[in-house]
Amino acid sequence: MLVPFLIMLREGIEAALIVGIVAGYLNQTGRARWMPMVWIGILLAAALSLFVGAALQFISAEFPQKAQEFFEAVVGGIAVCVLTSMVFWMRKVSRSIATELRNSVDSALASSRRQGYALVGMIFFAVAREGLESVFFLLATFQQSESAAAPVGALLGLICACIIGYAIYAGGVRLNLKRFFRWTGVFILVVAAGILAGSVRALHEAGVWNYLQGVVFDASPILPADSALGTVFAGIFGYEDAPTQSEVLAYVVFLVVSLYGFLRPMAKLPVQQASHTKT
Repeated sequence: MLVPFLIMLREGIEAALIVGIVAGYLNQTGRARWMPMVWIGILLAAALSLFVGAALQFISAEFPQKAQEFFEAVVGGIAVCVLTSMVFWMRKVSRSIATELRNSVDSALASSRRQGYALVGMIFFAVAREGLESVFFLLATFQQSESAAAPVGALLGLICACIIGYAIYAGGVRLNLKRFFRWTGVFILVVAAGILAGSVRALHEAGVWNYLQGVVFDASPILPADSALGTVFAGIFGYEDAPTQSEVLAYVVFLVVSLYGFLRPMAKLPVQQASHTKT
């Protein structure tokens, strides 16, 4: 429950920030009449995300067992790629996202024709990105955990994100977004490592990957994976009480490389390049 809650909280806040920046800019520049187009873009993006999630769930239910395992591995791999790219994308653009969005709004409304369509498209693609990221993550999570708490956690996270997003837009809450995205980014990379290890396990169960299958350790007598604490650790860290060499290797390599790339200081623009950009 905790993992879907935090992921949806972060994804929801990202989407709320995008919408809040656009809505605030429209109000500040006297173009609040275009707000219905913003809502149309949001609703279309939400509909697309729900459709894709339902379609993938329906398709996977029709597969035989081994095909379902392979599908689970593919969805898990996509979820890892999407989550990782999302974390690094937000790290890169967090300092300039407001300026970029305002420029996009100006560009969308600059033409005398089809202004509304351009604004709808801009909001649609921005929000759909967050929605589709959430779909693949939730599919991977639900496939690796049959607990009913996961959907409840995701729903609660989305509700909290909407409340926090509106509070930020209204000026009632000041959130240290840099710190928030930094630490939730670390958490997401840990979760992604667990999903990747689960995908490797699913590939083996599907008969696709049969290398490095020696068990590294067996912690089942101490902390079984189906125990209460083991289930919590499995949901957060991808814990397995008897992991294979390939699972441990995938988990450790991914986590070390991704955390190093994410936590290292960002390179600053050279002085000449920065001055050239200003001119």
